Amino acid sequence: MPKQVLDQWFEERNRWLLAHGIDPGASNGRDQLIRLHRQESKESLDRLWNRWHDALDAGHGACVLRRPEIARIVADSLLHFDQQRYVMLDFVIMPNHAHLLASFPDENAMLEQCESWKHFTATQINRKLGRKGRFWQQDAFDHLMRTEEQFQYLRRYIADNPIKAGLRPGEFLHYSKPISIAPTPSRGA
Repeated sequence: MPKQVLDQWFEERNRWLLAHGIDPGASNGRDQLIRLHRQESKESLDRLWNRWHDALDAGHGACVLRRPEIARIVADSLLHFDQQRYVMLDFVIMPNHAHLLASFPDENAMLEQCESWKHFTATQINRKLGRKGRFWQQDAFDHLMRTEEQFQYLRRYIADNPIKAGLRPGEFLHYSKPISIAPTPSRGA
């Protein structure tokens, strides 16, 4: 995403956090956000999460993941250690980002695997494009699923994201594993 879009989003997020008594730079900012009243938490979700994803879906940046051969690098990487290091349940590769839903043994395993995916795919994609440097955003948003409702919501979100962004077939890559019972807990990244 272009720097100006990121800067605008972070500026808006920081203003909202400060207005609710949360220091944007505090290491426990996420915990403070969770302790907000339920209505304020919903507002934060709407403001921080939905605005972020609306900006992603607007198609900022080079959108190289729209190219099927580039999206396939990411998809193959996401499925490579399925059933060994994690259980991959769903993913969608959008033109400039990806969403996935996977179950990991613990938080550390999730963080290590996400870094592994980013490093491997960035190297492969940069090689294919003939360029160097950072490919993925440094941080990611992850969510611990505690209920079947949250799990189903994220599965629908992933499946519906290309439609919401106005993409046509061939401009995204979607994967969904058929399951009979949702694993609990699950962590989506």
